[in-house]
Amino acid sequence: MTRPVAVAITGGIGAGKSEALRAFARNGAATVSSDEIVHHLLRRPEVKRAVVARMGNGVVAPGGEIDRGALGTVVFNDREALDWLEELLHPLVAAEYLQWREQLAGLDNPPKVCVTEVPLLYETGGDARFDRVVVITAPSKLRRARSEVATEGREARFIRDEEKVKRADFSYKNTGSLEELDAFVKSVMAELSSS
Repeated sequence: MTRPVAVAITGGIGAGKSEALRAFARNGAATVSSDEIVHHLLRRPEVKRAVVARMGNGVVAPGGEIDRGALGTVVFNDREALDWLEELLHPLVAAEYLQWREQLAGLDNPPKVCVTEVPLLYETGGDARFDRVVVITAPSKLRRARSEVATEGREARFIRDEEKVKRADFSYKNTGSLEELDAFVKSVMAELSSS
């Protein structure tokens, strides 16, 4: 069984991790978003029950699903609630990711590279699960302009970009066009596919 090279994308809020993930997909990598995994997990009855028991019915949308906006409002205004939610979800996200990666390895024609984005990669020790790490950075003013959520307060828990760049295998300052990001990703894919 040949396991794909496992790549994590990390970086600050609004740096362009999701866009980089899409660029890897366009360039032939198998990709999964940690956000997609969280969406999936929040639909699991046991996870939903635990979240509602801890956070209250205010986080439930009219259709019965967890309202991620309401949940975000609660946890980003209550550090204890955020810590609790991360303790619940991080191990589950890691298990789902590892299962996905093993399923890829079991394919008749497995991809050479699989990629996911992990915002708190170094902060949670998640880098141990990956073969390579790509850090996407951007100036804070640009990141604030790109982000739909307020970055103040949320990024206090993040390791500084300079430290992430030192620890990563690849880094990209995302201040240019999508074509420039694609060119960077293409070069990373070429290097990973040849090793």
